[in-house]
Amino acid sequence: LLQLLEGRLDNVVYRMGFGSTRAEARQLVSHKAILVNDKTVNIPSYQVRPGDVVSVREKAKNQLRVRGALDLSASRAPVSWVEVDANKMSGVYKSVPE
Repeated sequence: LLQLLEGRLDNVVYRMGFGSTRAEARQLVSHKAILVNDKTVNIPSYQVRPGDVVSVREKAKNQLRVRGALDLSASRAPVSWVEVDANKMSGVYKSVPE
């Protein structure tokens, strides 16, 4: 059950630091600000698979809330199952968490 919850797109966006809270991450997904493998996905419960690339759309990269969330996420402990490139505002879901 925990693996399914951690694999939800809204949670992955939060873990990558694109949203400062899970609610904000959910809103980013539903407002079509997130791409999965270069395709727009607006379903927060979408199950991300290992190897999927999650990124922020070009239009949303300039939003202050996304930039602020990335700054805030630097102070949180990183998780091992995601790899994030803050400069490109993209990340890879490496594996299912244990």
